[in-house]
This record gives sequence, C-alpha cells and structure tokens, in this order.
Amino acid sequence: MFTEFSLNPRLLLGLEQLSIDTPTDVQQAVIPLALAGKDVQVCAETGSGKTLAYLLPAMQAMLETPAPDSATRMLILLPTRELAQQVFKVAEHFCSLVQLNVGLLTGGQEFQYQAALLRKNPEIVVATPGRLVDHLKRETCVLSDLEFLILDEADRMLDMGFAEDMDIIRQACGSERQTMLLSATLRHEGVVRIAKTLLREPEAITTRSIQDQHEKIQQQRILADDNAHKDRLLVWLLANEQYDKAIIFANKRDEVQRLVEFVRRHREGVAMLHGEMTQDERKYVMQQLREGKRNILIATDVAARGLDVEGMDLVINYDLARKADEYVHRIGRTGRADNIGRAISLIAPNEWNLKATIERYLQVEMESRKIPGLEGAYKGPKKLKASGKAASTVKRKKKPTGKAAAKAKGASDKKRNGPRPSRPKTAADRGNLMDGEGFAPIRRKKPGES
Repeated sequence: MFTEFSLNPRLLLGLEQLSIDTPTDVQQAVIPLALAGKDVQVCAETGSGKTLAYLLPAMQAMLETPAPDSATRMLILLPTRELAQQVFKVAEHFCSLVQLNVGLLTGGQEFQYQAALLRKNPEIVVATPGRLVDHLKRETCVLSDLEFLILDEADRMLDMGFAEDMDIIRQACGSERQTMLLSATLRHEGVVRIAKTLLREPEAITTRSIQDQHEKIQQQRILADDNAHKDRLLVWLLANEQYDKAIIFANKRDEVQRLVEFVRRHREGVAMLHGEMTQDERKYVMQQLREGKRNILIATDVAARGLDVEGMDLVINYDLARKADEYVHRIGRTGRADNIGRAISLIAPNEWNLKATIERYLQVEMESRKIPGLEGAYKGPKKLKASGKAASTVKRKKKPTGKAAAKAKGASDKKRNGPRPSRPKTAADRGNLMDGEGFAPIRRKKPGES
C-alpha cells in the first residue's frame, strides 16, 4: 500500500481519485530510495508505473521543504510530445491538490505562450529536449535552482539524436540536485555514458529484464513475398482478427500515408500518426482513439513510445522495426496492465535476418503462422546459420596453394599480358621491319642528305 511510504495526505488522495491503491514493482523499488535522496538508475518496461515512481517522491520532498522564491525545482525530460503530455496530465492532477504549478514545453506550441508560462515560475516543468534548449538559449527558462532532474525513456532520447541537447541541459542545471534516469535498457551505450556524467553513486534497479517484459503478448510472424502480398495479408488480418483497437507500424511516413489510403478502402475507423503532423492533429487523433471513434491506427515509431490507449490489443508490424529495442516498444502497446495481446510481424525476404536478430536479442521465437489461401512463394531461407540468419547458398571457390597457386599466377599473368614479342635477330631483319600500316620505320638522315 502507498500508505507505507508516509506520503502527504493530499498525494494519497490523488492516488485514491485515480483508483490506485497498490504500488507496482518499480514503484515499490524506486520510491523508498528516491525519498531517501538517492540518485537512481531504473530499467523497467513501458507501462510499469514509472511515472508515479519518480513523481510522488519528488513532489513529497518539495512539499516537505517549500521554496516559494526559487525558480523551477523539478524538470522531467521525455522524448516525444505524446509521452510528455501524458506525464503532464498526471503531474497536473496531483499539483491541483497540493498547490504546486506544472508547465509543459514541447514542439508544436507557440513559443511566446510558453515563455509567458515560464514567467509564472512553475515549480515543475515537463519538456522535450529540443524545445527546452530553445528556451535556454533565449534565456526564458532558468534551471539554476533545480532540485530534481528526471530523464524518462533516456535511451529513446539518445536514439532520437538528443545527446547534444541533453548535455546543454545538464550544464544549465544546478549541481546540487537529485537525478533519476529511467530506460527500457541499461545496456545502451549512450545511456551508460550519460549515467556516468549525470548520476552520483546511483542505485541501480531492474524490475524485469527486457526479455521477460512481454510474457502476455503472443508474438507471431507471417512470411510475405513483397509489399503487395503484405497489403493482402493486412486486409485479411484486420477483417478476421479479434481486437478492440489495432495499431499498424510502418517505418516511413510516406508508407504510412499510402497504407491509410489503402486500408480506408476496406475498413472504417482508420487514423494515422507520424512525426510531421502538428500538435493539434496529434491530439485530435489520440482523442478519437480514446473515445472509440477510431479503432485502427497506422503509425511510424513516433507512436511506439508514449502511446497509452486502453484496448490496444493488436499490433501489426507491416515493416519490421529496425532495432530490437524499437520492436519491444512497438509490441509493448498491447498486453498492458496484465491484459493478453497479440503482435504479428509481416516478414519479407529482406527482413528475415533482422527478425533473427530480434529473436536472438529477446531470446524468443516468433510463432510461424500461415493464412490459408494467402501463402506466398517465399518459404524462408533454405539454410540457416546458428544465429538463425540466412546462410549463403553460393559456394566459394577454394584458393589454390603451393605449386598450384604459382602455376595459376603464371597463367593469369600470361593471360593478362599476352605473349612477349620476339626480338629481331639480325640488322637486316631490324631494317626491314614494317609498321602495322605497311610503311618502313622512319630513318635518321645522314649529314648532307636533303
């Protein structure tokens, strides 16, 4: 029970209003350490309750030690607008009960509006790195009084190219602060690097390994010849699978737009989400999904993290994720809160080795599945390596050694250079040599000759 943590009664009331009474594993592990002022480095899956794990102890500390004249006291960094909005809503819920203020800084919002919000000096700021750096450069945001720095989904921020921005933010923060870093994996090279830079004697917490995160998700694969074949498989799955809401992942924005137009010819309730959409467009799509007015979302990986919609019980990887970690976050949209989910990947010949890499990393094997009447010509590789990747079927010629190598080299040189021309044996022979056109070679004139 949360009452074991000696939290402020108003925070407990906020939990009660959200119908939350039992802490999750990550909350049980993180909250006591955070309340003790420790830096923590947390590896936990998406949907495990990480937001409350860092928000509650930080807010508890702020309530115990008021600082009305200070600048921003807590900064929460997140990789995407959608995830930042979700954390902001949770923080806003508790702030309304304890008389603290929270501000949201993401792209897609008017800069001047955000600058005016910062002038009101909110104690908590939820932000994406890029937009926060814009404010730091224009000196509209002050972090010198910061007491709590939270980096949520740190691996994703690094993958999105925010390493330089995160370094600028670190330099702008006060040195006397408590830092909490949360990531789906702690083996990420960049995460290890920034952890050494930001954290002081951190407590490392791993609730479940990345391989064990999705026990309740049935992972399947269907072989496909090409995109035209994938289109037919996709239509069949959307028509015959049982689901409340489904999300389809493609790797490129152009492919998302094509699929939306294609699927709308066969199904209703289709929406799309990609990085080039405005903030208002994204909010509208999310609202439509939550209200059940749309039940099929076609998206790029911008939706793989930070998307929390109840009833998302089917994930279809039209394009296989380029990295194993991204695959994990994609399928993590389903099977949440102990619900059963299904993730189906359509595998083209050029994606087999990527599939094998993902399976080896997660130590799982996707269940092979065939759709009657829609089987393709591609049946998978004829030979496999120990890693599960396709083995080359082209036989390599053995290189000759010893005398055979020398003989081969001589033959090669002879073939390349051709036979040596024979030299004329006598002066007469040399004088009678004709060129290729039948003319004698030019002879040097003797003195007195004209």
